[in-house]
Amino acid sequence: MKLILLNGHGIDMRVSNAKLHIKDGRFSANEEPEQYVFSPKRIDIDSIVVYGQSGNLSIDAIRWLIKHNVQISIMDWNGKLLTTMLPPESTNVKTKFAQYHAYEDQETRLKLAKSFIEAKFDKTQIVLDYLHQRYPDIDNDFSKHSSKLPDVSNIREILGVEGAVAVYYWGQFEKFIPEKYEFDDRTGRYKTRPYGAGDMVNCMLNYGYSLLEAECMRTINAVGMDVHVGFLHEMATGKNSLAYDMQEPFRFLVDLAVINLIETDRMEKKDFIRTDNYSLRLRPSGAKKLTEEFQTWMNKRTTYQDKSMMWSYVLLLKTRELAQFLNGKKRKIDFVNPCYTIERQDTDEIRKKILNISYSEWKDMGFSKGTLHYMKKNAKGDKPFTLNAHVRERLEMWGEV
Repeated sequence: MKLILLNGHGIDMRVSNAKLHIKDGRFSANEEPEQYVFSPKRIDIDSIVVYGQSGNLSIDAIRWLIKHNVQISIMDWNGKLLTTMLPPESTNVKTKFAQYHAYEDQETRLKLAKSFIEAKFDKTQIVLDYLHQRYPDIDNDFSKHSSKLPDVSNIREILGVEGAVAVYYWGQFEKFIPEKYEFDDRTGRYKTRPYGAGDMVNCMLNYGYSLLEAECMRTINAVGMDVHVGFLHEMATGKNSLAYDMQEPFRFLVDLAVINLIETDRMEKKDFIRTDNYSLRLRPSGAKKLTEEFQTWMNKRTTYQDKSMMWSYVLLLKTRELAQFLNGKKRKIDFVNPCYTIERQDTDEIRKKILNISYSEWKDMGFSKGTLHYMKKNAKGDKPFTLNAHVRERLEMWGEV
């Protein structure tokens, strides 16, 4: 998956001599905006995200992009997906009819809704386990709430269980966030979503989920389903209900992207701006950082169907599997797989070992004092770090903390 983010004033997209010319926006007369030129049949971009304030997009450019299967997504000021222009959809009308019939069948709809939430809970566990490795005070056991899911009998009860897990999850999530981010809630208590955020973390999450929504819309369009007819989320005017459904098993990638930006301290106050209605929005610098981090996580690889593939491709395969299930080509539907585990190299245990080992012991293991000094410096800090395989192996063999 590869995205281009366009920001600022004076964005321009046009076609000249059969080539697509794109000019990014600017925020001062001294800036030299980045420019891109793509030849016909030679573009490696999947999507263009416009988070700019002014510019021109010619009809020829729209035609050129659509013919080259490039999605154009336009974000609103608050990071919400305003609109998207998609490549031509699949012409398999039978898929849409099968989708509508499944929506009207309460048993099938309930089964699908449960499947989305089961997958969400599975990936929620991954995020909490990942955080628990570094922050032991974060509790990663929410089975008290999630265990109620198998016994639910309607959509409202599913949403009730999901809501209880969400309250628990965000309560644990906020434990690792530094005070400067002023994060306090994600569950709607202060009505911070989706039309505006009061703090930096919610601002990043809103924007990241909008990027994911656009990707879900692209895969849904590609397999020929109706993006407005979901199974977990109710239909409503202006709502992309099926895209919200498909987001659930993949939201964890946005969460991990935000976690990494916070832990590496890459987000700054100047990456945000407070609007007249006191909501917080991303400045171009912040949107660029988050877009690039989201792209990084979507391009990370996992093993599925005995193959190594990027998460962006897994999203397409899972959307296709849903269409095949609706058409009767698959008997079962499973959004939990592929299973995924993330082992941190900077766990709380490893940090303690680094801080406890003496320089003489380290030297006896065949390493230099300079290496240990650098490691101790990292272990005392809050930022994540990595270790060479042979160093980590020796540390793990060293005596118990």
